[in-house]
Amino acid sequence: MIDLRSDTVTRPTEAMRAAMASAPVGDDVLGDDPTVRRLEERVAGLLGKEDAVYVPSGTMANQIALRVHTRPGDRVVMDADSHIRVHESGAPAALAGVTIAPVAGDLGVFTPDQLAEAAPGPSPDFPPGLFDPTTLVTMENTHNEAGGTIWPLESMQSIQATASRLGLGVHLDGARLWNAAAATGIDLATYAATADTVNVCFSKGLGAPIGSALAGPQEVIDRARWFKKMYGGGFRQAGIIAAGALHAVDHHRERLAEDHANARRFAEAVADIDTLSIDLAAVHTNLVYFDVANAQQFVDRLRAEGVDSLAVGPDRIRVVFHLDVSDDDTVEAIGALRKVAGG
Repeated sequence: MIDLRSDTVTRPTEAMRAAMASAPVGDDVLGDDPTVRRLEERVAGLLGKEDAVYVPSGTMANQIALRVHTRPGDRVVMDADSHIRVHESGAPAALAGVTIAPVAGDLGVFTPDQLAEAAPGPSPDFPPGLFDPTTLVTMENTHNEAGGTIWPLESMQSIQATASRLGLGVHLDGARLWNAAAATGIDLATYAATADTVNVCFSKGLGAPIGSALAGPQEVIDRARWFKKMYGGGFRQAGIIAAGALHAVDHHRERLAEDHANARRFAEAVADIDTLSIDLAAVHTNLVYFDVANAQQFVDRLRAEGVDSLAVGPDRIRVVFHLDVSDDDTVEAIGALRKVAGG
């Protein structure tokens, strides 16, 4: 089976397994796992931040970020289709006690004017406490629901400038920031400089088995460690899994361009089939979304041909290219696609 459901389905490489097997370990809750600290220091350095904390998932990293930036009752501005709003099980309300002010971005990207409109300043004509205060804005790069699209750096810098003017914190959900950097040549620290805190994921494009990291100023990350423990994220001998993430950071970033090239090949094949619909302009990295009548039936037929994908709507399908999908696999997947679509 060629598994295109997600870039989270990858298996550790033999070199990664060897690194994990030989990793020195300690007790991460007590702060003395040397491999975890190496990973955190490496990621903080890549992102140009003072420190980082290793956590089990991107959802936990994002939700910890909401806690450190806000208080219960605050409002957070983000794209309406952002991962935090759509795919994190209602955690902003349940864990941080915040409400979300959703804005309709273009391929996940919203404007400074939209941010300002969603975060109005208090009017002197109203008493304090009549409205929930807006304290944070989040961006997502690359943007999952928009199709792995990339926020232009200039747009991110404009959002940061507007947030500063409005007195808002900025969090970047950079779960696939590795892909954005690989596609544009813009280094990670330049992207990360547009936000106070940044989440990066090791178990998506980089192919590690577990984990994400939240990076930011030292004081913020010290507080983030408190919430990591509160949310049940306390590791013990976590160096074993941190070694897999560290290996991925050091060895798997350069090959991301291969995933992007395979995604583009597949997307162009979709565009050549009359019964399918795709916006090629939205295919920036390793994710491909396309439309077809009765998506679940199409997914079932693709699976029968040896290609696994996801129906993400009644007429919408997602495929994702990753470490375990070769050039030959991509050619085979395209052949299955054409057979099922009759193209």
